[in-house]
Amino acid sequence: MSRILVSLYGVVSYIIFFLSFLYAIGFVGNLLVPKTIDSGDVTAIVPSLIINVVLLALFAIPHSVMARPAFKQWFTRYIPVAIERSTYVLVSSLLLFLLYWLWQPITGVIWNIESAVGSMILMGIFWVGWLIVLLSTFMTNHFDLFGLRQVYINFKGQEYSHLEFRMIGLYKLCRHPLMLGFIVAFWATPTMTTGHLLFSVATTAYIFIALQFEERDLLTFFGDTYKSYKEKVPMVFPYKW
Repeated sequence: MSRILVSLYGVVSYIIFFLSFLYAIGFVGNLLVPKTIDSGDVTAIVPSLIINVVLLALFAIPHSVMARPAFKQWFTRYIPVAIERSTYVLVSSLLLFLLYWLWQPITGVIWNIESAVGSMILMGIFWVGWLIVLLSTFMTNHFDLFGLRQVYINFKGQEYSHLEFRMIGLYKLCRHPLMLGFIVAFWATPTMTTGHLLFSVATTAYIFIALQFEERDLLTFFGDTYKSYKEKVPMVFPYKW
């Protein structure tokens, strides 16, 4: 029964993540979803900035802290190891939904591409960014990344084993193509509002700060293998400065 409950927890967490991922596309791209980055009632700029910064911090801080090995070691004293990753995914997804719900639009226009061709090109780049994100998850192990592999192994009564280091596909071009995809998707827009710019700047800054901690953890875990990889392959952008 405990294995079944753990498996259900993992599956539900994954479904909530997948919905938050789909909503993120509509939210950032102002597409289809009820609440987007530029929709909603416009209020005074200072309160809107404060609310949005707080929402971004509420996502970024737990998302980064919960990914650290020291936190995982402490956290798994109180929850089954098999659902540690699923819990991380669930908490991150719920915090994203909170951000979508409470985000305050700031509609001052930074740039607006009126050309139909220019708009199509930028929207094409936007979709390429999300495609890079999705493909990157499968080039490592999509189901391990989002907790399903862990609960499946637990259901079978087997001991979890970490994945071996692999350099395949986009990971031959840069060490973190997943983050490259997010950056591309967040910045590629025909109309950049002040609120969208705040979101793009803040998330890009967070990505580069969080990657410093992740790189340190990867070096600790994989040792010389990752050190050699780091020397050969750029971190985010697929070229060396």
